[in-house]
Amino acid sequence: MNHIVIVEDDASIAEMLTFHMKAQGYQITHFADGEEARQNLMQHDYDLVLLDIMLPNCNGLDICKALRQKNPAVPILMLTSLDGEADRVIGLELGADDYLTKPFSMRECTARVKALLRRSQLAAPTAEPEKTESEQLIIAELSLDSGSRVASLDGREIELTAREFDLLFYLAQNHGRVYSRSQLLDAIWGYSHDGYEHTINTHINRLRNKLKRSDGLSDFIQTVWGVGYKFVNPDQADKS
Repeated sequence: MNHIVIVEDDASIAEMLTFHMKAQGYQITHFADGEEARQNLMQHDYDLVLLDIMLPNCNGLDICKALRQKNPAVPILMLTSLDGEADRVIGLELGADDYLTKPFSMRECTARVKALLRRSQLAAPTAEPEKTESEQLIIAELSLDSGSRVASLDGREIELTAREFDLLFYLAQNHGRVYSRSQLLDAIWGYSHDGYEHTINTHINRLRNKLKRSDGLSDFIQTVWGVGYKFVNPDQADKS
């Protein structure tokens, strides 16, 4: 049974989330106080965190940052207000996997939770790793291993969240092919939804920052204006 933490100080929203998540068979722990939630999350591991931003005593952005430093893999779904565009951007930059804008439907929330848990479980190490097929990609000085889920640049391991690794590996597997934001949402997050393309933009920006080459360039991922993104071998691109 997956154990989900709901960090939400609005009693009506928390009650609604708790009811529907329990109906899906999830174990639920709820916190209304930000600092209480932060301390608990630093001491215990959970399968997914539903995290509001505006909280008493410690805001959700600070909790997200601390939690991501402790556990790069745990899925974090942030809950934001309609006018909280800046908060959504910052939350994604701090390592949140996705966000929902209030007010939201429980059907959509449940779909997001299921997609994040499914992706997280697929990324988790198996009990018998010798039976797991591993694919290694080496492109220029970048190395990706799907079995160990390790990404290295110039022999130095890059710290990636589970979603960042999935997105990078997917693009690298299909290098040269252009993907729209909605296609990447569907392939990596498990759904496509108009208005959430910014999730892709922010993850791409984070990857570019982490993939900066020794010459100061970060050109493994290119923007195809009006379409989306593609992965390229920068050495080959330089020669073309």
